[in-house]
Amino acid sequence: MTQGTLLSGAVTPSPREDLVELLRPQACALLTVECQRGVVGPDSALPELAAVAQESGALGRVAQLVAAAHDTGVQVLHAVAERRADGRGANRNAPLFRAVERLPVRQLTGSAAVEIAEPVPVAAEDLVVRRLHGLSPIAGTEVDALLRNLGCRTLVITGVSANVAIPAAVFDAVNLGYTAVVPEDAIAGVPASYTPAMVRHTLALVAAVTAADEVVACWRRTAVTPSRSSFPAP
Repeated sequence: MTQGTLLSGAVTPSPREDLVELLRPQACALLTVECQRGVVGPDSALPELAAVAQESGALGRVAQLVAAAHDTGVQVLHAVAERRADGRGANRNAPLFRAVERLPVRQLTGSAAVEIAEPVPVAAEDLVVRRLHGLSPIAGTEVDALLRNLGCRTLVITGVSANVAIPAAVFDAVNLGYTAVVPEDAIAGVPASYTPAMVRHTLALVAAVTAADEVVACWRRTAVTPSRSSFPAP
C-alpha cells in the first residue's frame, strides 16, 4: 500500500520527503485526463470505464486533487479529447479510433460530452487543452509549451484511462524531461484489475507512484499562496 493511502480510522502518514520536494506548488502542475462527461459522466460513451471511475473512487479523488490544487496555488490543466462533427483531423489508423466513430455518444466540440464531469471543479485560472487527434493529452498539444512557460517541472497525472491515455501521458512527460507523479488511486481503467497491474509493472518504472492524500499533504505543507484565483490579472 502506498504511504499516503488512508485506512479507516488511521492517521494520514507524513508525506515522503522526496515527494515534498517534487511537489512544491511553484514548479508543479496537475493534469486531469479525459475527465469529461462523455467519458466518465452518467451518459458516457464508455459506460464500463465510467462505472469503474465512479465506483473505485478515482473520479472523486481527481476532484479532491483539483480542489486542493486550487487552494495551494498549483496550476491545473484539463486535457479533453474531442472531435469535429465532420471528423476532420481525427485519426483512423487504429481499431480504437474506428470504434469511437461508431459509439452512440460522440465527443463533439462544443457539446455537453466534452464538458468537465462532476464532481471535478473548474476554476477560472485552470487551463483546458483540447485535442482532435491521437492518443496522448501531451504529444501534439499545447501542454508542453504551457508547462514550460509556467515554470513547471513536475506533472501530476490523473484521470482515464489506465489502458491508453494515462500511460501515453506519463511516457510523453518523461520523454520531455518532466518528472511524472501518478496518484494510483486517482486513475482508472478497464477492467478494474488492470490498473494496479499497469501501475506496478509499467508506470512505477518511470513515474513516482503515490496516492491522492499524499499529494495533497505535500501541497499543503509547502504552499506559499492561498489560491491562484488571487493572482492579479495581467
